[in-house]
Amino acid sequence: MDFEFRQQPAYTLVKVTLESGDSIQAEPGAMVSMSDNVAIATSKSNDGILSSAKSILGGESLVANTFTAEDGQGEVTLAPPTPGDVHHHEIDGDTLYAVDGSYLASSPEVQIEAEFGGLKSMLSGVGVTPLALKGSGHVFVEAFGGLETIELAEGEHYTIDNDHVVAWEGTTDFDARRIGGLKSTLLSGEGIVMDFTGPGTVWYQTRGMDAFTSAIAADIASGGRDDNDDGIGVEDLF
Repeated sequence: MDFEFRQQPAYTLVKVTLESGDSIQAEPGAMVSMSDNVAIATSKSNDGILSSAKSILGGESLVANTFTAEDGQGEVTLAPPTPGDVHHHEIDGDTLYAVDGSYLASSPEVQIEAEFGGLKSMLSGVGVTPLALKGSGHVFVEAFGGLETIELAEGEHYTIDNDHVVAWEGTTDFDARRIGGLKSTLLSGEGIVMDFTGPGTVWYQTRGMDAFTSAIAADIASGGRDDNDDGIGVEDLF
């Protein structure tokens, strides 16, 4: 399997070239286009991948689509649902963790499980449940906005807002916690953060979906304009 990224970094498209008999699995809705000799099968993904109760908690789909090239070389293009970048990571007997919704696609040999984010996370009521991508093969994870990389040395600590975390290597310890009490959480605009301890690499996105949707909702609620704006607001349409 070969691949290349196009339209990076804002509207990344992954072009995957499959040799005859090769396959790639992807989240439903990820496929943009494919050649006519590529067969698509939708199932509960590879004997339980993404279909367990744990995976439901992890935020991923119950099913996955598998694309297989038949009678020669085939092509599939994949893309995230939001504007942003895609990161490729190849695992070889190790583990890559990914947060809810950041999984885009992978080789069929990659096993996908959901793991709880530590006892502390559960006790604090955070309940972070990352996906653990294990085995050997290609993995593609998506980012909303740009993609940043943090290389942590042994024992080095780093904190990232939960809404911005994308993925991290299995060598990196992690946990999740709430910032302050309810009052400080509401006033600061922050809620849950994830703490990472090296060694290992962490990837995070420059935009957060929760913050983005909150901004859109607030704009719609206000009619999309202020009192001095002569433009047309939502209330003017009815």
